[in-house]
Amino acid sequence: MLFSNMLQSRQIEAFRAVMRTGAMTTAADMIHVTQPAVSRLIRDLELELGFALFHRRGNLVAPTAQAHALLTEVDRSFIGLGRIRDFADDLRRGQGGTLRVATLPAMAAGFVPRFAAGFSRDRPRLRMSIDGLPSPVIRDRVVAGQFDIGMVAVPFQQHGLTVTALDDQAVLALPVGHRLAEKRVVVAEDLHDENLILLSKFTYGLHPVVLALQSVRRGKIIETPLSTIACAFVSEGLGVAIVDPFSGSDFIGRGVVLRAFEPSLIVGTAVVHSSDRALSIIATEFRVAFLDHATRFLERAAYLDF
Repeated sequence: MLFSNMLQSRQIEAFRAVMRTGAMTTAADMIHVTQPAVSRLIRDLELELGFALFHRRGNLVAPTAQAHALLTEVDRSFIGLGRIRDFADDLRRGQGGTLRVATLPAMAAGFVPRFAAGFSRDRPRLRMSIDGLPSPVIRDRVVAGQFDIGMVAVPFQQHGLTVTALDDQAVLALPVGHRLAEKRVVVAEDLHDENLILLSKFTYGLHPVVLALQSVRRGKIIETPLSTIACAFVSEGLGVAIVDPFSGSDFIGRGVVLRAFEPSLIVGTAVVHSSDRALSIIATEFRVAFLDHATRFLERAAYLDF
């Protein structure tokens, strides 16, 4: 290997500068040292290598055949070092590196990929992977270090995760032209005799959605594990659904309108990362930017425009 313990990188740098400029003085200016310092570095390098690199004629130097041969290897090494330096600079500035994100299906359908596209577009050397998985799988893989950041459903009990919950209030998805679409806020009592499309996670135990609907006289019940499927059913006029605003907003203009629902219910979505490993610069920037984007999306609630 060119840069062994015996050879110092400063000696190699001085050699390359002299080869590029053809003079010790110019080479000294190039690497910001004095001319005697360059001469000493070249002399030490020749001693280490055991052969002459330059023929000296007064202030002039002429490379030997061995110097030309050595330069080829030096340039190859310097290109590699340059790439490493550029990569490190990208890491420091948050412009490159690798970012692995996993999100639950409700946000994988559009919300997270759209944000990630803008984030990646500003960082052309960033390698990013986005996956849509069930929340328990995401949590396990974030803890294991297979993903940097995850968007998961809460609550849950699992150690090793730092959790930032989102204030994602549930919305009611209605078919366009539905009788309740004229209301700004729909209350539970308005849903008497409606066909209800319920998410599986809302039907177990004492989930707030179950409690909110317990006094509602129901029509047909359709159950699905995914909010995107529920919204597709709504767009086909099959019923109404209480869903998260992220997936619901993807169906606006596709046969669905969203309305505020009371009583107010938090769907329960959070951004998580490992509490045992520090996030990289790029992952930290993504997390901060995504939380800001999601918070502004929820506060603005443009998806409820009447």
